[in-house]
Amino acid sequence: MVWTPRVTVAAVVEHEGKFLLVEEDTGQVDHTVFNQPAGHLEAGESLINAVIRETLEETGYDFTPTELIGIYRWIEPDSGDTFLRVCFTGRLGRHYPDHPLDDGIVGPRWLSPQQLSQLGTSLRSPLVQRCIDDYSAGHRYPLSLLADM
Repeated sequence: MVWTPRVTVAAVVEHEGKFLLVEEDTGQVDHTVFNQPAGHLEAGESLINAVIRETLEETGYDFTPTELIGIYRWIEPDSGDTFLRVCFTGRLGRHYPDHPLDDGIVGPRWLSPQQLSQLGTSLRSPLVQRCIDDYSAGHRYPLSLLADM
């Protein structure tokens, strides 16, 4: 068996004390989850281009990454799948309210830290809160840590 971690990217964006999250339909009746704008790295794509693409596809906002927040490994308890998340922060640009969003995306949501703390199991994974906590603690690393060869 070949072990293949799933590489994902995520964007932490704060504006006026609120964080940009994405509400996602889980396919279960009356159950949505919240995540940062995030998704899988595609073949041949740089990590930076992936987070720019995912943010636009899930929120309708242009995103310019400026710093790394962290790199996280998480093993999903039910499936045993390993996720490697590269988390960025940066600036939002233009909003395209009519931009079609990815399948399953209900829409972007701006939430305060207090609202986030009340979501509990409605967070897509523990990585959502961890990335925000690290951002809030001032974790910032230069994009030059990433190298595409």
